[in-house]
Amino acid sequence: MSEPTIGVLALQGDVLEHVRALEAAGAHASRVRRPAELAQVDGLVLPGGESSTIDKLLRRFDLMAPLRAAIAAGLPVYGSCAGMILLADRILDGIEGQQTVGGLDVTVRRNAFGRQVDSFEEDLHAPALRAGEQDPPMRAVFIRAPWVEQAGAGVEVLATVSTGAAAGRIVAVRQGALMATAFHPEISGDVRIHRAFVDLVRAHG
Repeated sequence: MSEPTIGVLALQGDVLEHVRALEAAGAHASRVRRPAELAQVDGLVLPGGESSTIDKLLRRFDLMAPLRAAIAAGLPVYGSCAGMILLADRILDGIEGQQTVGGLDVTVRRNAFGRQVDSFEEDLHAPALRAGEQDPPMRAVFIRAPWVEQAGAGVEVLATVSTGAAAGRIVAVRQGALMATAFHPEISGDVRIHRAFVDLVRAHG
């Protein structure tokens, strides 16, 4: 699978930025709004945005059940920020009635880093994402970001915050064919995370 087709859920959020990053990372990117479009992709990105809004739209567009089934069948999925919340099996500080797609054995705290005004950037070292001590650090952009409060035994921690009051908090994880980050690599210009996801899709192809 030299150029996998990877969809970007295009109901709300920073869709175009993910499309561009995926293409720069060696994939063919397409927008997914309907179950028939979901069935045509080798992998899927759940973009940043508003997790509760995307949840409602998934149900309105009859995508929630097909997406859950696709994940259960092994579809590789990457979620950034709101996408991390959507992939989590458990969510803290969600709005009343908020649902997740699930699949990742993690507990995620919504808006853990604070409000929009509390957005920040930080350099991360994440060797599994080709950003080790000998590589240029990964510039991570956090915007009303979640963090992983608790990760199950089968979840690989890819990156944690290294400074400040949130030092040690988990902000990137992988479990099987699923991957998630609390930050927004699609707006940083660094495609290493998207390249890692493209590689993950190829490995599961």
